[in-house]
Amino acid sequence: MRDLPVLNPLIVETAVRAALLEDFGRAGDVTSQATIPADAQARAAFGARKAGVISGLDAARATFRIVDPAVTFEAHAQDGDVVAPGAKIAHVAGNARALLAAERVALNFLGRMSGVATLTHRYAQAVAHTRAKICCTRKTTPGMRAFEKYAVRCGGGMNHRFGLDDAVLIKDNHVAVAGGVAPALRAAKRHAGHLVKIEIEVDRLSQLDEVIGEGADVVMLDNMSLDDMREAVRRVAGRMKVEASGGVNLDTVKAIAETGVDLISVGALTHSASVLDLGLDIEIG
Repeated sequence: MRDLPVLNPLIVETAVRAALLEDFGRAGDVTSQATIPADAQARAAFGARKAGVISGLDAARATFRIVDPAVTFEAHAQDGDVVAPGAKIAHVAGNARALLAAERVALNFLGRMSGVATLTHRYAQAVAHTRAKICCTRKTTPGMRAFEKYAVRCGGGMNHRFGLDDAVLIKDNHVAVAGGVAPALRAAKRHAGHLVKIEIEVDRLSQLDEVIGEGADVVMLDNMSLDDMREAVRRVAGRMKVEASGGVNLDTVKAIAETGVDLISVGALTHSASVLDLGLDIEIG
């Protein structure tokens, strides 16, 4: 397993409770109440129906604990593990009504997060022969940012800023309003604290030359050609980190990485990842 950050338990608890309240509605699981005796016990297995990278076990575990603290949750994988089709991810056992009531919310978290981790893994593998690292963006599902960014780490990617308050990221609209690259950078340096990183986006090499003259921590090359990216890396010459952005997909990411950039930001990791097909099946006998 990779050296992963820890999902804040308070964030997990709050999000899972909100999801359960949404799903339970006013009367709870009326189907299970109507068809299953109150004292019935069951055991069920989470299984992978497709290959992928697992992420979200803490959220799944918390779902069952909140619904019924007596339910046991036994994980057979860890976040960041690559699993094959048919692999058993975890077992849960306890009150049958509780298992079925918690099933969908647990699968929603686990499937969504594992989907993000799986897609990230594909990108990370595509650039593994280069220095480039794959990064996520703020293009996340509202309310799910911490979970999706954690899943990116499970898949071998890195996190960009979590919000507007993490770092200064000067984009094209900021440059336009500020009156240019140099004025924007100078203003940012006057405002930012000594621990705040400053990144600026450029879309042509003439802007890059201004950035090199003024200095920044990171420069983002937005939708540049491969030739311009290579030239940008040459001009920067290690003075700052170089990030590529725009037009990145699994068909283009390898060539982008081979230009020598340090970072490649990919919005698709979180806004276009498919849910990993996982299921929860009752084990009979």
